[in-house]
This record gives sequence, C-alpha cells and structure tokens, in this order.
Amino acid sequence: MDDQTEPGLAEVLKAMGCPEERCGLMAAQLEKRAGQLALEHNQTRDRALAHLLGLMRQGWAAQGRGF
Repeated sequence: MDDQTEPGLAEVLKAMGCPEERCGLMAAQLEKRAGQLALEHNQTRDRALAHLLGLMRQGWAAQGRGF
C-alpha cells in the first residue's frame, strides 16, 4: 500500500458519508482487504477496491433508508 492512496481513500470515504474520525482506519482496512481479494480472485487491487467501495456505498444507502 502506498502512502498516497490511503489519505486519498480516506477523503473518498468521508465524501461517501463515513464518520470523519473513522475514515483513516477504514481506509487502511479497505486497502488491506482489497489486496487480499485481488490475490484470491486474480484481479487488480483497484478493481477489488472499487468493489468494496460499492458495497460500502450500498450499506450506507440502506442505513439511510432505515434498513
């Protein structure tokens, strides 16, 4: 994981509605999991990260609707 990606990812998470105090930690966790998924599914880290961000967006949208 490079030092530039995680801060940028934290900003993306903040824009998606992640609580500011959790953005850094969540960014680090997402980076780690994206790397794992990339290896497991023989895909790029970017594709795995995009998938994870999509899941998070869906979760926050559902939460906003009261699910």
